[in-house]
Amino acid sequence: MIRRCWTLGLSAALLAGCGDAGGPSAPTRSFRMGFSAIPPAPDPALLIPTMTLWMQRADAGLVQLSIPWDVLLADTAAAVEVRLARLPLVDFFRAHGLKIFVALDVTDGLNRAAEDPVLVSLGRSITDTAVQRRYREYVAAVDTILHPDYLSLAAETNLVRLTAPAPVYDAVVTMTNDAARETNARGTTARLLVSVQVETAWGRLQGGTTYLGVARDLADFPFVEALGLSSYPYLAGFTDPDSLPLDYYRRLVQGTTLPVVVLEGGWTSISLNGIVSDPAKQARYIRRHAELVGQTPVAGLFQITFTDLDLSGITLPPGSILPLFAHLGLVDSALGPKPALAGWDSVFERSYRP
Repeated sequence: MIRRCWTLGLSAALLAGCGDAGGPSAPTRSFRMGFSAIPPAPDPALLIPTMTLWMQRADAGLVQLSIPWDVLLADTAAAVEVRLARLPLVDFFRAHGLKIFVALDVTDGLNRAAEDPVLVSLGRSITDTAVQRRYREYVAAVDTILHPDYLSLAAETNLVRLTAPAPVYDAVVTMTNDAARETNARGTTARLLVSVQVETAWGRLQGGTTYLGVARDLADFPFVEALGLSSYPYLAGFTDPDSLPLDYYRRLVQGTTLPVVVLEGGWTSISLNGIVSDPAKQARYIRRHAELVGQTPVAGLFQITFTDLDLSGITLPPGSILPLFAHLGLVDSALGPKPALAGWDSVFERSYRP
């Protein structure tokens, strides 16, 4: 939902508006860093100023896409949708020297127990083989037109498996494996992956303490060349960023040769719904997070939102969890820096050494 609301008018805004720091002795990093194109409010006029600010501290761009089911099921060719609605952003990123990471989402990003609300409104389901075919066509268009460096085919698969009906998860497994097989047969240059939800893998998101791991995900999605991660520890009982185990990410890929790509995550800078936080605690999380990725083979590190989100003009459905993610930005919704920004910048300033 956040992506649908916030990227309205993106292509039009881009079409209208269209370095590596540190000396020889500077510490290095082996991973790309960046953000998605989400502005502080669903206003196309905010896109360019927001991206101009964060591209000073990024060498990769994240393109997060909900499948445009309404367009695809109305018999619009996937290639047409991708060229018109997605390619302008990717061209903009590339013109600024950014590597391209694309992440597709096939279920409801704010409720993994449910299917995409647009698909539901059409009375359709990903368990339908015709819907799965449209998905594969969309993956093909994304791969051959956008040419991403990394392409994630599904999001938070372990959370989908634990919360959605079994046929929905089975459909995710089928459609992603079929798409991966076709994509590899075309000779793609993208590295394929899916993402898992870290707190779910640690058994904490449902209030437990037993480590569950991701062995099932690695078995069900054997095509992955990296493992995508989403992580929001403040939603899973962590009250102090410094209490995060140093192997918080590393343990998930232990015994494999897979790198991880942190596709989304963060720590809120305000207190709400029983969560106690502030900007200083968020800044401590950014510092601790740098220690976590330092213990793990990481290919990409993304902060899903560079800015806080201004929800004042948005009508949210009852029970929406979007406010829980509205204050993850490294700057506020007026683009004023928060203490966490300095922590991010200190990592980005390291020389990139893959």
